[in-house]
Amino acid sequence: MLWLALVLMMSAPIGGIGFISPVQLHAVDNHAGASRSADLTQTDPSVVIRLVAEAGFLGVIDHRIRYSEADSAFLYHKDGGQDVLFPFARLSAELELNQRHTAVFLYQPLEIETRVDMPAGLQIDGEPFAGDSLRLLYSFPFYRLSYLYRFLHGDTWWVEAGGSLQIRNANTEFEARGSDGSGGTGEPGVASGFYRSAGTGPVPLLKLRGRYDLPHGFWLGLEADGIYAPISYLNGSDNETVGALLDASLRAGYRVNSSMDTFVNVRYLGGGAANEDPKDYTVNWLHTYTVSLGAVVSTEGRR
Repeated sequence: MLWLALVLMMSAPIGGIGFISPVQLHAVDNHAGASRSADLTQTDPSVVIRLVAEAGFLGVIDHRIRYSEADSAFLYHKDGGQDVLFPFARLSAELELNQRHTAVFLYQPLEIETRVDMPAGLQIDGEPFAGDSLRLLYSFPFYRLSYLYRFLHGDTWWVEAGGSLQIRNANTEFEARGSDGSGGTGEPGVASGFYRSAGTGPVPLLKLRGRYDLPHGFWLGLEADGIYAPISYLNGSDNETVGALLDASLRAGYRVNSSMDTFVNVRYLGGGAANEDPKDYTVNWLHTYTVSLGAVVSTEGRR
């Protein structure tokens, strides 16, 4: 009986009793190698990274500033050379988890430098200016960290809400210049007058974002960050400054492929602060618009 069992084992198909032939082993090894290669080229479907860039132009709708009750409001858009278009750019990076949670880091450069004829009777914070021309610098770049939660969604649309923390980095300068372009020294007959105001600080914001997909790869989107509140309500101090900021945009885009989108964007960017306390008098309001083209590159197509 023993020899019969041995014959049956030798004549039976190798796969039928659990043995693997060299050909089968080679096929299994190739399959495993292909699986490992696929793992290396695919990302976790629950994690998406996006890089967003846009560039275009910025126009000033209204921009006024006043540092003292004794001053008249200085109108940048009329007397400060801000009646033309300026370059605009914006960069951001996003991390999305499980199509629900999104963290965004944004950098927005914003610097406008102009030179104009010296306005007659110009006075900044009580200091009179004199000279042939006036150099102005308005620098307000900012960094913004945001969190968004997708609380409404359908097959072709979604809406997210959350908050942002913006770090403002403001610097404003007024400098009188002589006929040769030199700065003010206070010497008789030569340019006289220089004023600088600068500061940094956090600005909490509310955030809303949404998107609606159209046929043939087109889509519409909206995004807004903003706040309006007395400073005393935010930090409990007796500072009566009222501050506001709104960064709101509408965009139309096209899905180039599963990893890239392009879009055109129209944005309102404005805000400022007002404090009429004589000890800390400030009125500073800026209203601008931007038109830009942008692109989004993501790991979505590697799912």
